[in-house]
Amino acid sequence: MYTASGKSEKSELLTHYMPMVKRLAHHMMGRLPPSVEEDDLVQAGMIGLLDAISRYDDAQSAQFEAYAIQRIRGSMIDELRHSDWMPRTARQSMRKIEAAIGALQHKLGRQPSETEIAESMKIPLAEYQDMLGDARGHQLLYFEDFGDSDEDDSFLDKQSADEASMPLPQLLDANLRACIIRGIEALPEREQLLMSLYYEQELNLREISEVFGVTESRICQLHGQAIARIRTKLKEDAWIVAV
Repeated sequence: MYTASGKSEKSELLTHYMPMVKRLAHHMMGRLPPSVEEDDLVQAGMIGLLDAISRYDDAQSAQFEAYAIQRIRGSMIDELRHSDWMPRTARQSMRKIEAAIGALQHKLGRQPSETEIAESMKIPLAEYQDMLGDARGHQLLYFEDFGDSDEDDSFLDKQSADEASMPLPQLLDANLRACIIRGIEALPEREQLLMSLYYEQELNLREISEVFGVTESRICQLHGQAIARIRTKLKEDAWIVAV
C-alpha cells in the first residue's frame, strides 16, 4: 500500500477502507427511516474518508482508523442534515406509543405485549406495527429531552453543533446510565437480545433478522418498540421531559 517514495496512494487507501465505510453506513441505516438511501450515506462517507486521508499525516497508523471513523460519520451526518430524516408525524406517533406503553405498564405491572398496546391505542395490530416501521430511526435520547428547545430545530444539526452546547455531562451521568441499563433489563427477552446484537455486537438489521429468522422490517419494528419502552422508563425517572 506504499509507493516507492514511501507515501501511501490515496486510491489504494480508499479501496482498502471502503468496506469500513459501507459497514458504518449499513449500521447507521438501522437508525434512519426508509426514505434515506444507503448509497447516499456511502458516498458521503467516502468523501469523509478522503478528507481524513488528506488531513492525517500517517494514514497507515493504528490511530488513523479511529480518526477516519469520526470523519466518515461526521460526513454522513452532514448529508443527513440536508434531508427530512425523520418526519414530525413519525415522532408524534412514537410519543403516542410511549404514552400507551407507560399507561399499560402502570396498569398491568409488567411490559405490555404488542397486541395490548395496539388495543390500548384502539388500532389494529397491523397498523401499530406499521407505525413502528414508519418511525424507523427513532432515537433513545433527543436534545430537547433535556429541557426546553425549538422542536423545529433539527436533531442532527444539534448533534453537529459545538460540543460545549451539548448536554454531555447529563448523558455521561452515572445515574442516567444506570436508568438506561434498568430499562434494557426490563425489556422482554427477545428485545433484550436484539439490543445486545445491535449495540454490543454491532450486527446490522439484516444480520439480526437472520439470527431471529424473521424479516428485516420486523426487526425494525421490534427495535422501535424496544426504544419506546426504554424511553418510557426514562420519562418515569424524569430523565426525559414529557411533551
